[in-house]
Amino acid sequence: MPPAARITKEMILNTVLDITREAGFEAVNARSIAGRLQCSTRPIFTCYNSMEELKAGFLDFAYDFYSQYVADYSASIKVSPCLLLPLSYIEFARDETNLFKLLFIKDMDLEMAEAMDFYREKGNEKKAGIFSEAIGVEPERAKEIFLDLFLYSHGMAVLTATKKLSLDRNAAEKMLSKLLSALVRQEKPDWELPGA
Repeated sequence: MPPAARITKEMILNTVLDITREAGFEAVNARSIAGRLQCSTRPIFTCYNSMEELKAGFLDFAYDFYSQYVADYSASIKVSPCLLLPLSYIEFARDETNLFKLLFIKDMDLEMAEAMDFYREKGNEKKAGIFSEAIGVEPERAKEIFLDLFLYSHGMAVLTATKKLSLDRNAAEKMLSKLLSALVRQEKPDWELPGA
């Protein structure tokens, strides 16, 4: 009798990714994972002590998947660098609805008692710095503009993920361009959106 196939963490995470993309994270449990991997639940709990530990590992894995999505989007589309993050975020909400809901609605690790608490989340300060250079506005004002743009695009993305709004990329880009131009022109009246 051949030895049973060894189930790895990577196999489990990829299986959870597939289930989540198809049916939402609510459909993920030890039995659904084992069914896809054609094994008992034992290998899952050999790799992970609990479903909570697996979920924590999966959230990191899913965020890496999102980061790769943004990188691929950046390589495949010609768009102003100022609009890359908000547009890819909205497109991710449309293309990967269940993952978007998990990462950016249900389990979004962002607590904002005040709007500027947005910058407590890892990576947002750095993104705002890059954005500041791209739009040519001093960093503190650029942080305010970046936050406004995030809040606007987050609303569009949530409405897209919940099927309340249906925008194609061109319509979304036009809306984001108008908002960004209006915000930056308060500081620099002659500002033009940098090209792709």
